Amino acid sequence: MKQCTHAGALPHPEPKPRSETCLECLAAGTHPVQLRLCLECGHVGCCDSSPLRHATAHHTDTGHPVMRTFEPGEDWRWCFVDHVLV
Repeated sequence: MKQCTHAGALPHPEPKPRSETCLECLAAGTHPVQLRLCLECGHVGCCDSSPLRHATAHHTDTGHPVMRTFEPGEDWRWCFVDHVLV
């Protein structure tokens, strides 16, 4: 079973969210479907079901490997590099 090789290097405590929504969506005039929090820097971006996929774009631009859901009632993390739930 594949495992994430990046979770152990994440900052503790996790970074505070930089915003409460996807600021890139606000600037573009689109609506985020669901939000994701970068566990490296606190960037909040929209998920891949959103038109502009800002959480994935953030990973592509920065290389930050792990994000978590930023939705109430959800508790999961995703590693973009290893393509696995953490």
